[in-house]
Amino acid sequence: MSALLSVSGLHAGYTKDVMILRGTSLELSKGELVVIIGPNGAGKSTLIKAIFGLLKPSRGSVTLEGEDIAGLMPHSIVARGVGYVPQVANVFPSLTVEENLDMGAYLQPRQAAARRRELFEWFPLLKERRKTRAGKLSGGQRQLVALARALMPDPKVLLLDEPSAGLSPANVDEIFQRIGEINGRGVSMVMVEQNARRALVNADRGYVLDQGTNAYSGPGRDLLHDPKVIELYLGGK
Repeated sequence: MSALLSVSGLHAGYTKDVMILRGTSLELSKGELVVIIGPNGAGKSTLIKAIFGLLKPSRGSVTLEGEDIAGLMPHSIVARGVGYVPQVANVFPSLTVEENLDMGAYLQPRQAAARRRELFEWFPLLKERRKTRAGKLSGGQRQLVALARALMPDPKVLLLDEPSAGLSPANVDEIFQRIGEINGRGVSMVMVEQNARRALVNADRGYVLDQGTNAYSGPGRDLLHDPKVIELYLGGK
């Protein structure tokens, strides 16, 4: 099966002299959920930002359906079918839930109303709170708004950066359930997640990054039970 999204030999960083990513590679096939784990500072979020155009790689390639998108601006990448949910500052707190979703359809404003109705069916709680300002929602509810807004353009690929960060255990459960449902609806996903054990359970494939390079990769459940991965990255048995 040819890759929907392919990252090959990627080098990227926040300054010219310091490369956070040093030859990182990744593949995502249609319909897959791919999880990226690793210690703090390994380059996980940097990889997501480089894929989405927030960082320009110095070397390597990022291809979407065979087209090299490395170095394109984020709005061009969104137009090609990639959505992104950042870890922080991922909603507009002064806007209502409904207005936040409409912001996600800025490239296709004529389709916003129909797409919003569809997503309100996926997220009934957001329909109930559609006139509530996002800043008044709980952390878990704001994360649902961020997910729904990223889905407004009907992306082929959704990039998630630490979707469970800072959430209560109950909200973590809901977020992972929603991610599974979204993936089950055919949205291919790349997720960076510190809750490695939980993330790997349902991952089609996982990548372990360490110091900007691929340390291990394989089916999610295989990595979950790999003694070396357990010892070095999952905090022991």
